[in-house]
Amino acid sequence: MWNVLLSFSGLVALIQLIFLPFFPESPPYLLLQKEDKAGCLKAMKQLWGEGNYHTEFEDLMKEKAITKGTKIMNVLEVLREGSVHPQLCTMLLLLLSLQLCGLKIFETANLQESIIPYVSLGVSISELISIIFCSSIIDRFGRRMLLCGGYLLMALILGLLETSLLLSDQFLWLRYCSVILIFLFIIAYGLGP
Repeated sequence: MWNVLLSFSGLVALIQLIFLPFFPESPPYLLLQKEDKAGCLKAMKQLWGEGNYHTEFEDLMKEKAITKGTKIMNVLEVLREGSVHPQLCTMLLLLLSLQLCGLKIFETANLQESIIPYVSLGVSISELISIIFCSSIIDRFGRRMLLCGGYLLMALILGLLETSLLLSDQFLWLRYCSVILIFLFIIAYGLGP
């Protein structure tokens, strides 16, 4: 039944697709991009109830004044813009690096086939833990320290993982250490990169 549990996120997405049309547009979107002041105020009242949103509206107006000369680009324009290519490449490499830690490692560690679905569930839980932990410490340490620390931890964990995979035939308990190291790798990835 693990596949039913993992498909739960699809059910949540379906519920969002059904109910999303009944919610108003984002007030910043209405004001900054559509330039619809009345729609912005209406959306604020619809989202937050009756009240005086003069301060929030003024903040949005200031933001609009600051970004007035800025052109909003679509996806193709962003891809064509040479100045953002280093950032796009970095982001792409980070996303691909997460994919490389796939379940093939669990097979390499000679885990029983029946345990692998539970291990993949543990991977999802590790991702959740890293998101919660990172969101609580990012303001304290800053992005730069979390990135550098995350990469250092990932390098250390990958070294230990390689060692445990090489020695897993000699020491059976290292197979389970490999699983724990994968969980730690995902947590380190979520903390920084």
